[in-house]
This record gives sequence, structure tokens and C-alpha cells, in this order.
Amino acid sequence: MKDAISIGIIGFGIVGSGAAKILMDNKASIEHKVGCPLNIKRIADLDITTPRPVEIDKSILTTDANEIINDPEIDIVVETIGGLKPAGDFIRRALENGKHIVTANKELIAKEGESLLPRAAELGLDFMFEASVGGGIPIIRPMKTCLAGNEILEIKGIVNGTTNYILTRMSEEGLDFADVLKDAQAKGYAEADPSADLEGFDATYKISILASIAFTSRVDVTKVYHEGITKISAEDMSYADEFGYVIKLLAIAKRIGDAMQVRVHPAFVPKGHPLANVNGVFNGIFLKGNAVGEVMFYGPGAGSMAAGSAVVGDIIDIARNIRHNATSRIQCTCFDKRDVLDSDSVVCKNYIRITTQDQPGVLASIATVFAKHSVNIKSMLQKVGADAEADIVWLTHDALEKNVRIALDEIRQLPVVKEICSRIRVEE
Repeated sequence: MKDAISIGIIGFGIVGSGAAKILMDNKASIEHKVGCPLNIKRIADLDITTPRPVEIDKSILTTDANEIINDPEIDIVVETIGGLKPAGDFIRRALENGKHIVTANKELIAKEGESLLPRAAELGLDFMFEASVGGGIPIIRPMKTCLAGNEILEIKGIVNGTTNYILTRMSEEGLDFADVLKDAQAKGYAEADPSADLEGFDATYKISILASIAFTSRVDVTKVYHEGITKISAEDMSYADEFGYVIKLLAIAKRIGDAMQVRVHPAFVPKGHPLANVNGVFNGIFLKGNAVGEVMFYGPGAGSMAAGSAVVGDIIDIARNIRHNATSRIQCTCFDKRDVLDSDSVVCKNYIRITTQDQPGVLASIATVFAKHSVNIKSMLQKVGADAEADIVWLTHDALEKNVRIALDEIRQLPVVKEICSRIRVEE
């Protein structure tokens, strides 16, 4: 058994500094749980002068990640810089040098996990990434261990705190998207360039990871349909409330026979559903297994200490494995090959808001097109506005995505139609 375990951290930003603070603040407790001391030997970052919320011996700081990757005394390398490069190169070289890996990098895992995880297993090394999804929420390890006896049938999650904060403010205060975004940026909840969050890329990486674990098959992230929240309006929020729903950006994965359906988009969620009450920057992940039934994971989806908590949990797990010579015991479980179904195959209810001329025959002309393409209407609401225009809101029964898309393309060409303002899927 090793008398002490050494850690190197590459990336000393929000997540890296949070992990370092937890390792230092809870040092005595962690040592008892592992059975030996865990020491941060080196921290690498391009910026080692900006103050962090943790007091670190400046002698362990470096701007050169190679001092961690090539140090034979470092057992565990923690990567928290994010992105594909240079993070991927650092991790590959660390693996070849015999280092166990902890990362919070969802993009890297979603896009390159297919090569990284098997290589770690070949080398007998642990590779853990709990912080890549859900921030401080334990979800990856529970799926791989506690729920491993289940066939996972479905995952629905709110996995991006920025978009959830924006949608919550819009819903509760009746504000416009642009105003809430500006406020979110001022408070640090949204980046200066928030496109990865707002357009659904961040959630796409995360649901790709969860679906790969749930359905034991690699998910090609390029085949995951994604749609962001930039077109959601205060009017949509008001109509959702009127019909008994809230609007959330959902990451959805379902097992359909021997295939998978994986998608990210805004959705109407019934007010009685647990996910409807996940607000602000919090995350919630709803999972259905054939044995356990329905379970819900809820908690802070981002932040220095929340994500740092998940990173440190992985570090402790690997440290225990090192102590007891049990590394690489939870290997990659993607042993099946399932297709990701095209988005045209999705069947769901829909909310559709159309601005039209306020004149006789409008409803009939639109309804005729819906009927022609097998899109059955559940309910309809019409509100007359200014300038001889009307807002017509339709809720459909379950309809094939392809049919809805074709119907809307045809409706858009009708002379009485001014604009198809919104189309949002309904997840019951």
C-alpha cells in the first residue's frame, strides 16, 4: 500500500480551485476515508497570479502542465480546463505516463470518450468524470453501480443551469429573453458568449454521456438533435401557464426497441411533474428503470464547490483503488451498438403559436392542413390583437415529428398566415 497519494491539477479556474479548497478544508476527514494522506503536489494554469478563493502554497503553482504530466510521483491527474485541446492531449499523455484521470470535461467525454476510456482500461488505470454532468449531483456513478441491475428506459433532465435560470425568471416575472440574459451575464450565471448554453450544445454533450451509460452504447454526439431557447418569448411563457405547463430546456434520451432517441430542446412540462419545480440554476435528472421505476436526482448543477465536490469524490474513489490495488474496476460499459434514431421519428404532442389575419376561414384553412398530414388537434385558443391580426394557439395530440414539420412548412405558405411564431414540443 502507498503511504500517500499525490495529485496534480491542470486548470485552476472555478472547478479546479473548488476541488483544491475541498481537498484542503476536509483534509483530515478525507485522509480517514482513504486510509492515507492525499497531497496536492502541483497545480498548473496559464494564470497563476489572480487570487483564488483558496490559500495555496505558491511554490506548487506552475504555468507548465508538463511538470504534472511527466512527474513520476504524481498518481492522479485532475483536468478542469475544458474543451478538446489542449485538454485531450494532456490526458492522453498522462495516461501513457501511468496517471489515473479525473475530469470535468463534458465535451471531451462526449466526443472522444470512445477512445480515451478503453485506453485507460487497457493500461489498468481509472478514468472518472462525475463532474462532467450535473455539477454536484451524483448521477454517473449511481448509474454505473447502484442502478446497474436495471435496464434504463428513459432519461429526462434539466442539465444546464444558465438556461434554467433564464427560463425561470421569464416564467416567474414575465420578462423577455433578452432582458433576463443581460441580467444573467451581469450576475455571472451566463458567459459573455453564452451560445454553448443557449443553443443547447452544453446539454447535448451531457445527455450524450448519460445516454451512452444508460443504454450501454456509444452516442455519436453529431446525431443528437438540439434546439436552444433563444426563440422562447414571454407570450409563450404566458400561454404555457394558461394551459397548465412550464417551459424547460430538456435533455431527453429514450430507449426505443434496439435503438436510441436522444434530443435536446425546449419543452412544455406539466406543472405536476417533478422537473417543473427545478428552478434557477439548479439541475434535475429524472430516470426510469425497468426494476427501480422512476427516480429523481436534484441539486446544484454548477459552481466552484458543487463541481469541486464531484471531482473530489472521484479522487477519493481512485485513491482507495490505488491503496487496495483495485484500479480500473468500473470500466467502460458501452458494449452494445445501438442506432440513434433520426429526429423525424419522434412522436410527441406540440404547442404551436401562429399569427394570422383576423378574417373568416383562417381556422378552417389551417386545420385542413393539419388534418391532411395526420396532425390531430387537442385544443385551440384564439386571441384577437391589433392591426386586424389574431394569435392562434394549437395543442396537438401525439404526432409524428416529420408530419408536423411538413404541415408547418405548408401552413407557412398560406396567404392568411403572417408568422409561425413558436413550435414547442410537449413532454407529459
